[in-house]
Amino acid sequence: MKADVLLGLQWGDEGKGKIVDVLTPNYDVITRFQGGPNAGHTLEFNNIKHVLHTIPSGIFRENKINIIGNGVVIDPIVFKKEIDSIQKLGFDLSKNLYISKKAHLILPTHRILDAASEQKKGKTKIGSTLKGIGPTYKDKIGREGLRVGDLLHNFKSKYQERTDNHKTMLSDFFHYDYKQILADCEQDWFEGVEVLKSFQIVDTEHFINDLLKKGKSVLAEGAQGTLLDIDFGSYPFVTSSNTICAGACTGLGLAPQKIGKVYGIFKAYCTRVGMGPFPTELHDETGTKLRDAGNEYGSTTGRPRRCGWLDLVALKYSVMLNGVTELIMMKADVLDKFELIKICIGYEIDGEVVEHFPFELTDNVKPVYVELPGWETDLTKIKNQDEFPEELNNYISFIEDEMGITVSIASVGPNREQTIFMEKE
Repeated sequence: MKADVLLGLQWGDEGKGKIVDVLTPNYDVITRFQGGPNAGHTLEFNNIKHVLHTIPSGIFRENKINIIGNGVVIDPIVFKKEIDSIQKLGFDLSKNLYISKKAHLILPTHRILDAASEQKKGKTKIGSTLKGIGPTYKDKIGREGLRVGDLLHNFKSKYQERTDNHKTMLSDFFHYDYKQILADCEQDWFEGVEVLKSFQIVDTEHFINDLLKKGKSVLAEGAQGTLLDIDFGSYPFVTSSNTICAGACTGLGLAPQKIGKVYGIFKAYCTRVGMGPFPTELHDETGTKLRDAGNEYGSTTGRPRRCGWLDLVALKYSVMLNGVTELIMMKADVLDKFELIKICIGYEIDGEVVEHFPFELTDNVKPVYVELPGWETDLTKIKNQDEFPEELNNYISFIEDEMGITVSIASVGPNREQTIFMEKE
């Protein structure tokens, strides 16, 4: 057996949580392989709307194994709140949620360092979610991090040593008043640690590979999006982990030949949260119309998302990096009321039109568009592909021809049931 991977192809917020939930019945195991609690995967089913931050999106399906892999960074405070909210819905996670010993912990001082760093940068800040994720990954790479497995081995002294180092940085370098903030959250953090310790903490790299040997099917769920990858995204306005398919190997302990299908998820348009370049961003009424129609506000932060037309230059780049085998198009219904829809097929840079994603996206990158007629039809009630308006079929066909890959699923609404599996001749 091989593990399939599902990930975002844009700047995150593509709707990965919904599709993981939809695909979960076909899998025995759902895993998260990178990122932290800035990920907000929204699921809607049975008149329930729930946002997951750290826990895999297969948790609401019965008899499924869910694994938080070593590439994830975990905030015990957020984890406890998430567990509490899921249990209130009547779901018991004690038997089917496993956590990697090698996953790193977000300490209270990591969150404070995140805020202090953004404050010091001023106008050059990157737009961090202030969840402490960047500082946690810094400590991980600097070989100074604390891992979930450390909770079981003389943890308090390790915690004190690391926290003391952070305090010195905050006072001596950032000149940041941290004492009251730390006092306010430290008790909650240790309560979260006790909840974390009540779950099954294992060597997940062995666990996952053993499950594959036993013939179990595995789906690896990515967080954020390809264009936020630490190596290949729009640096430095990126996240702190590898969001691409290769991140599933390092974030779970899988050999490359153990990767099977790669599902690439994209919106029928584009969005971005926070700072950073965005070639197709719309600063006019059309951008506002997209935001309102798509309810484009961060599921974790509530921040309004920047909106723009679909960018095929960036999408081709993401498909290449991930080895995507199937495309999944989300939020087609958001474009229901547009008479004309634009798609970016190239960038004009200093008078020259290019079709490749450049080293750096600067202000001189201008999108080159084609226009397609909109469908001006309510898609949210559609139950199968045969009901698609011709204009939507043409929109999908245009994307498929440009990408060289078929769209296997189209989403026409936020609910689990509003998902159309495409049939190809």
